[in-house]
Amino acid sequence: MADAGYLTIGKVVKRLQAQYPDLSVSKVRYLEDEGLLTPSRTPGGYRLYSSRDVKRLETILYLQKNRFLPLSVIKEELDGGGAPGIAGTDPAAYPESVCDDEETREKLHPLEKAPELLGVSISFVRDLANNGIVSLRRSPQGRELVDGHDFRLIRCAEALRRFGIEPRNLRQYVNAANRETAMFEQALSVLGPRQGEFTDEQRAQYSQAFEQILHLTDSLRDDLIRRTFADVLRRQAPKDQ
Repeated sequence: MADAGYLTIGKVVKRLQAQYPDLSVSKVRYLEDEGLLTPSRTPGGYRLYSSRDVKRLETILYLQKNRFLPLSVIKEELDGGGAPGIAGTDPAAYPESVCDDEETREKLHPLEKAPELLGVSISFVRDLANNGIVSLRRSPQGRELVDGHDFRLIRCAEALRRFGIEPRNLRQYVNAANRETAMFEQALSVLGPRQGEFTDEQRAQYSQAFEQILHLTDSLRDDLIRRTFADVLRRQAPKDQ
């Protein structure tokens, strides 16, 4: 079947990693364990993904990354459950919000436009700012402004709130980000210039190394949390009578 256009799991990951850098073989297997993917199998047990399987995986990753939807909702819709707010199974059917375009990200936006641009309340954005998740600035006229680069953080925090995770619960991630930034800076110091500014080549090497470390630490964190949560699920499983 491989000659008919089927891909191994490794090739699927390699194909999609440019768009989803944190994608790994273990994550694809996890999605399979959760029932979101059902690839074919060779007689020897190797997974083979059709173009339809790859398209479904790409949709799942898109909805996780850009819509912050839980896997249960994604699975319900992809399997025909008709969850609101999702239509079809093609990422092309999910145009990027006005909040995602480059021009929007590069601007400061009046706080009072948050409900219009992001669908969240002004008080919610202030709560995020009070907990260090985003930063509010002031215009010369005294208006509170939101950085467009923070829009993704705000939408992610709003999605987490549906699970009862409030801005105050996210402060631990701010603290962790500060610690990891210091660790990254120390690890990458050998790539920095001894004096003066970066050359273009040094800057490219530094950026590439940063992305590699970020990807590795994200994967490590994800796997540790999954392992720990697997213990939680085992403790909650019904015991045999």
